[in-house]
Amino acid sequence: MVGAKLYVEGGGDAKELRTACRKGFATFLKKAGFQGILPGVVACGSRENAYDSFCTALRKGQRAFLLVDSENPVAFRCQQGEMKNWMPWKHLRSSAGGAWKKPVEASEGMCHLMVQCMETWFLADGAAMASFFGQGFNEKALPQRKNIEEIPKKDLYSGFARASAGCKTKGPYDKGKHSFALLCSIDPAKVVEASLWARRFLACLEEMLKNG
Repeated sequence: MVGAKLYVEGGGDAKELRTACRKGFATFLKKAGFQGILPGVVACGSRENAYDSFCTALRKGQRAFLLVDSENPVAFRCQQGEMKNWMPWKHLRSSAGGAWKKPVEASEGMCHLMVQCMETWFLADGAAMASFFGQGFNEKALPQRKNIEEIPKKDLYSGFARASAGCKTKGPYDKGKHSFALLCSIDPAKVVEASLWARRFLACLEEMLKNG
């Protein structure tokens, strides 16, 4: 799918942070096997801006995909049957206060969720986190639920803070300083094993990019 763009939540308003965001997602996708079919990554800052930019691209006839945090658990009714038939738009319609309607040009396969946020993916590869933070990192302080997609964001961030509190080199976890570098470090194979929505994201994206 030539010229495809992936509109992602993240990167804030600073140029350097958006560059780091693009690099983080591009590196993750390359490690997941997307060499040669890598979409252009557009760091959009806010969740709302990612949605608006995606919708604008579709109206212009561009090939586009959306990747945002789910922010909260995804209801069972939105994830039944084959993964490609799951309904992220229904989740976004309810979780975004009713404002996020599915564009008429969009399919379910164009919309993807990080459940419940990007940092959830890091839990799938605790060894990468330990290597990244180095001496003083306490992996046992991370949230320990079997289903990482059930962990609320507040519990995730507090767990990261506890686990990295004693790190001397990089210091405690800081989203701006560490998140996209960590995204470059984790193993996509471990992420898709631990997160069904991450598995759906990579599977749908690969199929649509290869088949146009």
